[in-house]
Order: sequence, then structure tokens, then C-alpha cells
Amino acid sequence: MAISFADVEAAAERLKGVAVETPLIESPALNERLGLRVLLKLETLQRVGAFKFRGAYNRLVQLSEAERKVGVVAFSSGNHAQGVALAAKLLGMPALIVMPADAPKVKADATRGYGAEVKFYDRLTESREKIAAAIAAERGAVMVPAFDDPHIIAGQGTAGLELVRQAAARGVDKLDVVITPCSGGGLLAGVATAVKALSPSTALIGAEPAGYDDTLKSLQAGVRTPMTPTHRTLCDALETPCPGELTFPIVHRHVSDVAVVTDAEVAEAVRYAFSVLKLVVEPGGAAGLAALLAGKVNMSGGKTVGLVLSGGNIDPDQMGQMLRGEL
Repeated sequence: MAISFADVEAAAERLKGVAVETPLIESPALNERLGLRVLLKLETLQRVGAFKFRGAYNRLVQLSEAERKVGVVAFSSGNHAQGVALAAKLLGMPALIVMPADAPKVKADATRGYGAEVKFYDRLTESREKIAAAIAAERGAVMVPAFDDPHIIAGQGTAGLELVRQAAARGVDKLDVVITPCSGGGLLAGVATAVKALSPSTALIGAEPAGYDDTLKSLQAGVRTPMTPTHRTLCDALETPCPGELTFPIVHRHVSDVAVVTDAEVAEAVRYAFSVLKLVVEPGGAAGLAALLAGKVNMSGGKTVGLVLSGGNIDPDQMGQMLRGEL
């Protein structure tokens, strides 16, 4: 099921007064370093510290009273978990989240803090999809996918809607490029839908970690191309081995390219965000910034970039290691 710009606008209405309209800022230091004008969309300041709240709330607020009584089940390494947990709390419904046992503690603790029940699993030996499906079937609960759902995609698209309108308010007639991190494709597909409706000539670019570049490989092949990861990445939020069934056709239609970044480049971006931009950004949320700093984005003569910093939920110990150059 494709989504339209009207779906994104409807999601924006549902989110009004609930989600944060996150700021769009720019840094003279970053602009000077890159020779570009970079407008930073700070989804790090969204509720739960990531864009995921947008899609989660847009999905849950449309559930019937009967569905709300039995609640929802989701699986996530952290940010979607928190988004669903907070949305469920605000709407007065129970939520259970299936999370990997090695999920960042800051994300697991926050998910429980919003009132959700958490069930841990071993990502090497167990299937989170099967566990979540079994619990949902047993309880009669609604499954809330992390990205492959039209309401989730439309909700994430509101970040792109805001970005373009905020840029226009700053006197930017056209964004040459908009970059977002990419995992299953919910954010990229949603933002692309909104941006292309408002600014058809803007190029959309995703950023994903090396070893998890399934979206790039799928775009090159023209069909969804699953990967079998051989290692972990610092970008725990982006460890999806295949684009979504619903997200990929949108990405395929609208996205020009995907930049692939290494862990070293991501760590440098996290350090740069902290030391120069004075921003706390988690590794996955910094993937687009990493691509820009590493010179991996083809600007094709353009000079103005919209960049989504998608999340700020970084483990304090991991942040310390990055700042000391140990990662």
C-alpha cells in the first residue's frame, strides 16, 4: 500500500500538539568546513529522543477502543520501542516490546520507564518476529511494525514536511539534497514522500552502515535484496538486513542514492556533533552527518542540504569511548 502526501498531512494533524516540531538549525562551522549550507533537523529533540515517536503515535491513535483495551506488541532494538511505549502510555493502552538482550541499556530502561512491558530475546538464536507474533496472537493484541506500515511511514514523513516548510521560512527556496539515515526505510520513505510533493527537484539520499547496505544493494538490483550480516555495527538502530515491502517501492521511486558509512566515520560524526555542534547524537542518528563529513554525498553542483539527525539515545559509556577515540 503506497502512501500519499495527503496521508503525511493527515498524520501531521494527528501529531499536532503531541509531537515536538523539532528545530531546524545551521552551524557556521559545519557550513564552512563543507562549503555547503546544511540545515540540521534535530529529531534528537523529539519525544523519546528520536523520530520514531511520530510514526508510533500516528499508528496507535487510529486504533479502535476495542484494540486499545488489549494493547499492542512491537519488536525493536530501542527507538521504536520507546516510541510505541510512550504513545501507548499517552493513549492509555498496554504495550509489550520484544527487545534484544544486548540492546543499549539507555533504550531498554527508557522503554520500561514509559510503562511498557519488555521481553528480551537472544538475537543470535531467537526470532523476534516469531516471539512477538506469538505474544500478539495469545493476547489478541495489535502488532506495530517498526517501518513496514503505511501509518508508520506517514507519521515519519511529517519530519520531512516540517523540514521543507521550516527551510522556506528561513529563506531557502529549494533544498538541493535531503539526507536521512536508513534502516528498514520508514523514515526515508516518509520523508521522501513529503519532500518530493513540496520540492520535486530535491534529491533524496539515504545513509546506512557498511555491512548493512541492503537498501543500496536493493536499489542497484531494482528489487528487495536481503543481506546476511557478518558483524555488528555501532549503528544499532540501523541493523535491518532488508528494506520493507512497503517502504522499498517508495524509496526506489524517489531516492537518488544511498551513502554507505563505516563505523570509524560514524564515530567521528558523533564526536564532531558533540564537540563542534554541541549536540548529542547516537551513531545511527549520525549516519547522514558521517556521510557528509566523509565526502560521500554527491551534491551534483548543489549547495543546500537538509540533514535529519534522527536520534540521540546513545549509551553514556559508548559516548565516552567515542569521545576518547576508543571507538
